Amino acid sequence: MSSFYALIIGAGSTIAQAAIAQFEQNPDCLGVFAVSRSLPHEDSNSAKVEKKVRWFICDNSESSIKDVVQQINQHSPNITKVLICNGVLHGTQQNNETMMPEKKLEDVNAEQLEAVFHANTVVPMLWLSKLVPLVKGKEATQVALFSARVGSISDNKSGGWYSYRASKAALNMLIQNSAIEYARRAKNVKLIAFHPGTTDTPLSKPFQRSVPKDKLFTPEFVASQLLAIMDSVEMNAIEGHAIEGHAIEGNRNAAFLDWNNQAINW
Repeated sequence: MSSFYALIIGAGSTIAQAAIAQFEQNPDCLGVFAVSRSLPHEDSNSAKVEKKVRWFICDNSESSIKDVVQQINQHSPNITKVLICNGVLHGTQQNNETMMPEKKLEDVNAEQLEAVFHANTVVPMLWLSKLVPLVKGKEATQVALFSARVGSISDNKSGGWYSYRASKAALNMLIQNSAIEYARRAKNVKLIAFHPGTTDTPLSKPFQRSVPKDKLFTPEFVASQLLAIMDSVEMNAIEGHAIEGHAIEGNRNAAFLDWNNQAINW
């Protein structure tokens, strides 16, 4: 593997910090650009990783994303690994009410739908729309966005979790749509919608009770699996692919893969 730089967006998350630590230990990785809403706390694992990491603060507004991309672009590094780790499943809404996945139709409300869609769909797409100058080049480059198996429309057999499912399904469409344009403007890039499985993080804490022990993964395991997938994913364009009867030369579909490198139906 040739030397490279990595970019991790949503770098404050548990899996992102595990990935940063693994990039730090990789001799081929020359540096990591880590983007988060705030700097890591001194007692966090990410604070111990300093030699290769440069942190950028971003509130994920369009103007802030544009500014960070411009700052990173000034360094003109060869960024060939990008992780977009932003997302939300539960939390506190503006009215201080607890936000949990909806179990029935009566649980659906506009504030939660908007909050979940913004975090899981809008923010990753804003980043994806601004990244072309950083990843366009000759080297094979992978951009992985954290999706979820429950975002698969064809795989939905149990219902529920309305805002989370829909936000991930919408993200998947945006990833697939972006892959078509990336194939024209940045032919070296492969987009990956990644399902990490149930990982032992604050995101999954309220839902771990029913998860078998062998299906509750450590952040380090998931990060290792994702980085291995990024290294091995098929990069070849699909020539002559057609959408609604219109041929698109050199279109490269995005990949929707789980932690075990198994394809998930969109």
